Amino acid sequence: MKLFLDTADVAVIKDMVPTGMVDGVTTNPSLIAKSGRNIAEVIAEICALVEGPISAEAVATDFETMVREGDKLAAIAPNVVVKLPLTWDGLRATRVFADKGVRTNVTLCFSAAQAMLAAKAGATFVSPFVGRLEDHGADGIGLLEEIRVLFDTHDFTTEILAASLRNPGHVSAAAVAGADAATIPADVFKALVKHPLTDKGLDAFLADWGKTGQSIL
Repeated sequence: MKLFLDTADVAVIKDMVPTGMVDGVTTNPSLIAKSGRNIAEVIAEICALVEGPISAEAVATDFETMVREGDKLAAIAPNVVVKLPLTWDGLRATRVFADKGVRTNVTLCFSAAQAMLAAKAGATFVSPFVGRLEDHGADGIGLLEEIRVLFDTHDFTTEILAASLRNPGHVSAAAVAGADAATIPADVFKALVKHPLTDKGLDAFLADWGKTGQSIL
């Protein structure tokens, strides 16, 4: 499963890229607003740091303006993925971009039926929001499982990009459910490596090694 950073903070991306685990980046209007920077400048800088797909979101709600915005975003760099909302206008724009060979990420997916429409429109990625579903008492991971079965049954090539993942458990469950990728905030990304027994075991190993008085170097 590919791991994407969900951020528009270039400093955070620079910090995480050396891990070798960052396969891409997703942004959204809220993250761009939080950065306080011009969207084109931010996306260009991120694209230069990460070779993988970089989602940049159109903010228009009508078809014609979505396409114009998407064209402008896609022109920033070859690895830009145009992010579009799961609405009829968004799906129409998705088809236009698919026909032009421009990759898309259809976001705000909350049902298997919506995911099917995104796939039929030619989306590169569809982003089911796990955490937001769970906020309303629904089964977010169960939705990923449904979409996986649906896509496999009908040979859809659209990739499942699990979003709104709020803890390491969500990320592990998304991987087991068959998501092709997961987008996660930096704090959750960093937490994936942590386990109290790992820390305890390392402390014990180091304590025992210190008693030997040896040095490997």
